Amino acid sequence: MPDYTLELKNGQKTSHPYYQIRFYAMASPCEVLIKIQDENLCKKLAKSITDEVRRIENKYSRFQPASLLSKINHSKSISTDIDLETFQLLNYSNEVYNLSDGLFDITSGILGKLWNFKNQSTVPNEDKIADALSFIGFNKIKYTESSVSLPKGMQIDFGGIGKEYAVDQVAKILDIHCIHKKINFLINLGGDLFAKDYKSETDNSPWKVGLDDSKNGYISLLNGAVATSGTSQRSFFQNGKIYSHLLNPKTGWPIENPPKSVTCFAENCVLAGTYSSLAMLQGSNAECFLKSEEIEHILVM
Repeated sequence: MPDYTLELKNGQKTSHPYYQIRFYAMASPCEVLIKIQDENLCKKLAKSITDEVRRIENKYSRFQPASLLSKINHSKSISTDIDLETFQLLNYSNEVYNLSDGLFDITSGILGKLWNFKNQSTVPNEDKIADALSFIGFNKIKYTESSVSLPKGMQIDFGGIGKEYAVDQVAKILDIHCIHKKINFLINLGGDLFAKDYKSETDNSPWKVGLDDSKNGYISLLNGAVATSGTSQRSFFQNGKIYSHLLNPKTGWPIENPPKSVTCFAENCVLAGTYSSLAMLQGSNAECFLKSEEIEHILVM
């Protein structure tokens, strides 16, 4: 039995029929809408899509003991063999680390063990925060095209770009088939989105996606990616102050005055997700940062 559902939607409305593929991965509900007439091809695409998303999850999830990421994190400073894909993800993480002056750091996950926003109501001990900072810093990682080595006690986490990367890989799979047969589609992996062409060419209607903080309750998406970062779901209140889940890897403390949410539009989902995360980490300077980078966005303070 397939681990996804495939259903034809709006089948009686000739201008809007599309197939809906639904599955669960990366701790998120996932959905891909494909405007196509060929059901057999859609079934093949559904399998290719879900296989690719699960491949990425199985390879880079820190929650799976057998994943490559877990192997790297438990290497105890011993060099671990990597492939080109992992090298490219490390390279990208390094670029964003430098762009953000260290605010975006895939080695900062250790702070999440101190700041548990699911059931926490008190600020962590300052000495423990200071100790955790010694295990943070992408510049301490040594890597080449074929291997990576972390200092003992350090761990990395691609969670900041993982779903976005999966979205872009799914888009590549669908684009390959678009070369020979026109396929319009919308990818939604846990709120990270990518759309290609119209939902309907008859009336040039774009794909519409719900967005809580937009003026109209939804956004129209055509040929591009969207990613949103926010603070509303995870935070706690102590002594008259709200502590958000956005942590500064250079201080170990939550970012002050972050936006409630930032939605960014870009040519691919990794880029959209990167800028939405970077904007959140800028705190009250988020708007100025996004304008300086000339990124189309929706920001709610």
